[in-house]
Amino acid sequence: MSDREIDQQLVERIQSGDKQAFGLLVSKYQRRLYRLLSRLVRDPAEVEDLAQETFIKAYRALGSFRGESAFYTWLYRIGINTAKNHLAAQGRRVPASTGLDSADMENVEGGERLHDHDTPERQMMTRQIASAVDDAMADLPDELREAITLRELEGLSYEDISNVMGCPIGTVRSRIFRAREAIAARLRPLLGTRADERW
Repeated sequence: MSDREIDQQLVERIQSGDKQAFGLLVSKYQRRLYRLLSRLVRDPAEVEDLAQETFIKAYRALGSFRGESAFYTWLYRIGINTAKNHLAAQGRRVPASTGLDSADMENVEGGERLHDHDTPERQMMTRQIASAVDDAMADLPDELREAITLRELEGLSYEDISNVMGCPIGTVRSRIFRAREAIAARLRPLLGTRADERW
């Protein structure tokens, strides 16, 4: 039985009145949701509050959940919207810094080159590349940053990203492509690659 089918069964149990089944979904997705929200909001206390608010909103809306998308996709969408509304209410913008470390860099094209040797020079290059990625992310429009974050850092499928962002898969692909190109442009000088070269 797939994760999606298990989640759907839990949702059906909740919709039938089994309130404890929701605790299983919270346990399953709490850390992933927290990680997602912490990429949008930096204050851990705020992230905790937003995660709790997201789960409350999800619980209240479960009666209308029809399973057209995976539960976690639906939950992520609620979480992202909750975080965006929170930031907008405070007059803040979604932060650009990704907090990438060298392990995360493997998700960016060419990131595997960072693990050749663990020398001081390599460590400095890792920091420079992470900084370049953060700078590139800061300059991306919100919709590109959100798409690339969901794909490369959260590992969501294009279909799931489409559901979370509420746009067609073609738009998701385009946003991710444009975000990758912007990041690649920042990394080329550091990695010594040409504009026509794929890494």
